[in-house]
Amino acid sequence: MIEARFQLNYPEFSLDVDLNLPDKGITALFGHSGSGKTTVLRCVSGLTRAPVGRLVVEGQVWQDEEKGYFLPTYQRPLGLVFQEASLFPHLSVRKNLEYGMKRAGNRQGEGFDASVALLGIRPLLDRAPDRLSGGERQRVAIARALLTRPRLLLMDEPLAALDLKRKLEILPYLEKLHDELDIPVLYISHAPDEVARLADHLVLMEGGKVVASGSLMETLGRADLPPAFADDAGVVLETVVAAQEVDGLTRLDFGDNSFLVSRVDQPLGKRLRCRIHAKDVSIALQARSDSSILNALPAQVQNITAADTPGHTLVQLVLADGRVLLSRITERSRATLGLVPGMPVIAQVKAVALLA
Repeated sequence: MIEARFQLNYPEFSLDVDLNLPDKGITALFGHSGSGKTTVLRCVSGLTRAPVGRLVVEGQVWQDEEKGYFLPTYQRPLGLVFQEASLFPHLSVRKNLEYGMKRAGNRQGEGFDASVALLGIRPLLDRAPDRLSGGERQRVAIARALLTRPRLLLMDEPLAALDLKRKLEILPYLEKLHDELDIPVLYISHAPDEVARLADHLVLMEGGKVVASGSLMETLGRADLPPAFADDAGVVLETVVAAQEVDGLTRLDFGDNSFLVSRVDQPLGKRLRCRIHAKDVSIALQARSDSSILNALPAQVQNITAADTPGHTLVQLVLADGRVLLSRITERSRATLGLVPGMPVIAQVKAVALLA
């Protein structure tokens, strides 16, 4: 468990957070610019000292201002990855990695060969940093951070400086980190699909405060989040490739339900994350055979809240197995359908966004 409590006041900004985070997997800090994400990361790293603060990582106290205790950054067993790779330009990739190993001391963790294999950088070892692409530099930076053998990995928008092609290049390696690392990762991003693809736990921030914190699936499925997050409303579902249909579609199963999507070139049994945007979910009172929408699931209305756009409503729908969908519809449609909590309906999913 990671216990992080910080209060910090600037003339134009105040931070006030109290978090209990899992000690495994990827926790994403998500919010718009100025929400306080990076300030939290700086407090966790020790680069900024909050006058009111307490930080405990897996039972080890790194900061306790009530007792006047503060462990400086260089003594904290953590790895840091920023937007820019910040590799030493006069050192080869191999020498950059060896520098990270020197910082590890006697701590246990990833070895040189394992980190190189995990990030796929063996062909790059003898190159200078200026002969690497942006994505390659970031992979080397991540490997160097891992070779410090940290107890906590901090990543501050590591993909923000990359173009789309480089982002798509590096995302599979970040997914490997998610699957294979035993250490917790704090991951800052303002890109919803990036968070949906990588995170296990989600912290939503606005104005220096935490507005929601919990598992990714549960938090994204809430209909009561502030308007600042309404444009990104939608849920993430873990699915399994179940069948390749003869008409060029793929069936993805999740729980007792399934989606049909355009053919996915993945083996049967492959697990895939999908993002269902609220704007891509419509509602009907009964199943229809005269619609082009293939994915129609029995559901029950759980909650109804006003959306950020005047005249629109966000409806939380619960499927039979307890999974949640969100639907963004007009207030006129809600009134026409007579939607109220507890009402049985059909959720029609117009589009399924594959995240992996």
